[in-house]
Amino acid sequence: MENPENTVDSKSIKNIRVKILHDSKSMESGLTSDRYKMDYPERGLCIIINNKNFHPNTGMSFRSGTDVDAAHLRETFKSLNYEVRNKNDLTCKEIIDLLYNVSKEDHSQRSSFVCIILSHGEEGIIFGTDGSVELKRITSFFKGDKCRSLVGKPKLFIIQACRGTELDCGVETDSSTDDDITCQKIPVEADFLYAYSTAPGYYSWRNSKDGSWFIQSLCAMLKQYAHRLEIMQILTRVNRKVAMEFESYSLDFTFHAKKQVPCIMSMLTKELYFFP
Repeated sequence: MENPENTVDSKSIKNIRVKILHDSKSMESGLTSDRYKMDYPERGLCIIINNKNFHPNTGMSFRSGTDVDAAHLRETFKSLNYEVRNKNDLTCKEIIDLLYNVSKEDHSQRSSFVCIILSHGEEGIIFGTDGSVELKRITSFFKGDKCRSLVGKPKLFIIQACRGTELDCGVETDSSTDDDITCQKIPVEADFLYAYSTAPGYYSWRNSKDGSWFIQSLCAMLKQYAHRLEIMQILTRVNRKVAMEFESYSLDFTFHAKKQVPCIMSMLTKELYFFP
């Protein structure tokens, strides 16, 4: 017979008992408990940080096409009933101050939160116009112990930025906080979703005329499916669209015929639909 208590297997933590919490109300309420509540008075904030011009001492180049991305994102998320706030060319301090202040707002009447960052980047890092800032520093403001009014609500971070300098050459394929939460605690890292434009370590492609591959695809898939599919289904379609429909063209052989696939990291605890 299975013991209802389990010990944590760790060299540094011993004899700690972990209780199995049974959410009887969730069990009884059926499928509705598996979905985030999206019928608050407001859908939520969508912050778009669009960095295009960088200080010379950073060595970062002008990001042509990013304004196209920002415009498409604004239109897309406004159509999903978000309050969209666009911010352009922010320094590291301005990014930190902006998101810290947003985390201190009262989100109690909002269903969710979205932050979109369009910038240069490296693994775990995004660039302000004057230098770099760790992504985990700015996302930490929205953890459950820091932003109480978003506890139990989905927090989406969408990152269009490089995560390294590797290039994907591709490979030929064979043609053939809701009312139903009854436990007293949830993890502070819960209910986050990170949608990255590319896999860890890789370059992220952008077109000066049409914008980035990832944002083009994200907006297209949201427009087509947000009224009927769950977020992970939508993002999987985004992955497929980027992977199958885009390939770089360059006179420099080093950058020619390269591929890209976005990356999803989810700590969501429920299904997320962009409608009640």
